[in-house]
Amino acid sequence: MSKTFIAVSALIGTIVGAGFLGIPFVAMKSGFGITLLLLNIIAVAIMILMLYLGEIVLRTKSNHQLTGYAEKYLGKKGKIWMSIAVTFGIYSAIVAYLIGEGNSLSYLFFGTTQYSLQFGIGFWLIMSVISYFGLKALEEGESIGIMLLFILIISVSVISFNKIDAINLTYNNPQNLFVPFGVILFAFLGFSIIPEIGRIIGKDKILMKRSIITAYVIAFIVYVLFTFIVLGSQGQNTPQIATLTLGKPFILLGIVTMFMAYLALSVALMDNFKFDLKKNKLKAWLCTILAPLIIFIILNIIGKVEFTKVLGIGGVISGTITAILILLMVKKAKLHGDRKPEYEIPYSKIIGSVIMSIFILGTIFEILHSVN
Repeated sequence: MSKTFIAVSALIGTIVGAGFLGIPFVAMKSGFGITLLLLNIIAVAIMILMLYLGEIVLRTKSNHQLTGYAEKYLGKKGKIWMSIAVTFGIYSAIVAYLIGEGNSLSYLFFGTTQYSLQFGIGFWLIMSVISYFGLKALEEGESIGIMLLFILIISVSVISFNKIDAINLTYNNPQNLFVPFGVILFAFLGFSIIPEIGRIIGKDKILMKRSIITAYVIAFIVYVLFTFIVLGSQGQNTPQIATLTLGKPFILLGIVTMFMAYLALSVALMDNFKFDLKKNKLKAWLCTILAPLIIFIILNIIGKVEFTKVLGIGGVISGTITAILILLMVKKAKLHGDRKPEYEIPYSKIIGSVIMSIFILGTIFEILHSVN
């Protein structure tokens, strides 16, 4: 199996996680046209940032996770801020996957979400065991998962295409222009996997750029197609977790994608604790698995298990902090990197300002929307 396929699989497995399952619901609020516009803008912005991050990795000889690169190029303050962003973002993602998997598995077996807590804990237990094996589990699991993903995407597209009603896709509500922002942003986030890609490709560093671009083009197509089919066929009946009312193939699709993303992010967070925070494997593993479980149980106890809100808040806060730090890091890395990278992405104040403005505005509107 080629390194390019493994790298692209790992990237897609991280990017295409729980986030895309919430896109049809927020698209229902604002309209397909507005959502499609935001998908384009955010996909391009995130891909540029991922390419910048890939360049940072290639300019650095030593192995790090995001916090390590932030410390190297931005000092201790950079490390602290990146640690906050990475930990908050991955914990938010894992909590979202526990919510999504709990609901999906409960609905798959019993036709109700009544047993979501029990299935969520069961899923957490299985994934905790798998994630302990780290990069080896990631390389093997993602490749299998990504093949299943495409089989399921094609299958559900064929099954549901004739149920699409054009009226569901022509509705737009400009008042809810930024409602999809946080969920879409979350759906494209995958910064923490880039250092892992550097480890996967090994000496074949030239594969980094190709892998990132390929993965984001595929993710964009999957999101547009999935939103088009779900919103087009379900309309105002679209649920927060899009797969729940669409039949078992769609539910299985959600389970597979959340499995892949959970695995990739848990491995990345473990490496962050090991490489950059200097914890041994057992402590890194425990730090990775325990906090999300506690948060998940607390949210269930207080009755605040809201899938799209977890996605939105997690996406904008983690994504915005990380984006700003990457823009600051790439400038330093271009000047003080350890080696010549296999590719270079031009940087300018205009590009940086536009990307930063997109993230900051999206964060403000997402928080306002969540509060209301």
